[in-house]
Amino acid sequence: MAAAAGSRKSRHQPAGETSVPSATDSGASFTLKYSDRPVGNGSFGYVFEARVEETGQRVAVKKVYQDPGYKNRELPIMQMLGKHPNVVGLVTAFKSRSRSKKDDEYLNLVLEFVPETVYRVVREYVKRSELPPISVAKLYTYQMLRSLAYIHAKGICHRDIKPQNLLVDPRRGILKLCDFGSAKRLAPGAPNVSYICSRYYRAPELIFGAANYTVAIDVWSAGCVFAEMLLGSPLFPGDSGVGQLVEIIKVMGTPTREQIEAMNPAYTDFTFPDIDASGWSKVFRGKPTPPPDALRLLERLLTYEPDKRVSALEALADPFFDELREPTFVLPDGSAPPPLFDFQELELSSSPGLRSTLVPAWYRERTGGAGSAAAGRG
Repeated sequence: MAAAAGSRKSRHQPAGETSVPSATDSGASFTLKYSDRPVGNGSFGYVFEARVEETGQRVAVKKVYQDPGYKNRELPIMQMLGKHPNVVGLVTAFKSRSRSKKDDEYLNLVLEFVPETVYRVVREYVKRSELPPISVAKLYTYQMLRSLAYIHAKGICHRDIKPQNLLVDPRRGILKLCDFGSAKRLAPGAPNVSYICSRYYRAPELIFGAANYTVAIDVWSAGCVFAEMLLGSPLFPGDSGVGQLVEIIKVMGTPTREQIEAMNPAYTDFTFPDIDASGWSKVFRGKPTPPPDALRLLERLLTYEPDKRVSALEALADPFFDELREPTFVLPDGSAPPPLFDFQELELSSSPGLRSTLVPAWYRERTGGAGSAAAGRG
């Protein structure tokens, strides 16, 4: 749900008001009153701001054309994901018809409204010749990884992690993952399309044409987003598939034959120039150098071999995030951070041994367990 510039009305603009039947848990209908312009666009759809007239609740409505030849997985995936503090919430969904083409059907996803994106927040800092404070980058990266740990535990690969798909409420320090238009439940051994994910954030195994990739592609993309918060611009700004690989090699060096085979065993063209890794000092030349623990985490996220890339859950336990686990941690304005440790059992299921790190002792004492946000700061 990236922000859209200008106020030009889209040809997909919905009616000013729409009655939504059986849209609440109680089965009661409500009325959506739309704003006069789209506020963004996502995979296969436009996003509009609206209000629930009966309650005043601010929502986002993603309107997606239902192509008879394409299987849209977004609604069932969002229903499967349910509620999580770092995944944008689905309020309801309904179908509508085009006013000009009666045979055209649209799916409308009514979502909780979150005002900003990581993309816009970083750009605002850059306009002021600044970078997000390391504490902000840390807080957003943690929540991004937590959202991935959750959806990966459900077997879902997002396949389009980028700053535009990470919604944030800067005032409350909250981040929520959105836009599941490219998401898919990956089946072990089953092939998938490799031309997926926005270019700057594509994992190298996708560039090498791998079809049997894993959720590790999301972790690579998360590493690229983290680097962008530290750098103020994309880390690998390639202008094509080959150009993207060149940008990666400039930073990480030429992958070995073994690394290429780990990314895609079927890849046979090994004719690459032998280039050494540039090192982070060159990447951040002219910029504030991130702390060593941030760079160590980057290296764990941005690893050529997918099976050696850290998982999202393991990354949450990285020492870089220890500051967040201190009971004294606060947002830059001095306010309390959003819930960070109210893990569901499912989230911890892949590595239960990380519980003692991910759920601080002071939080366990306050809540009487690992799964409650009732203690307030969490």
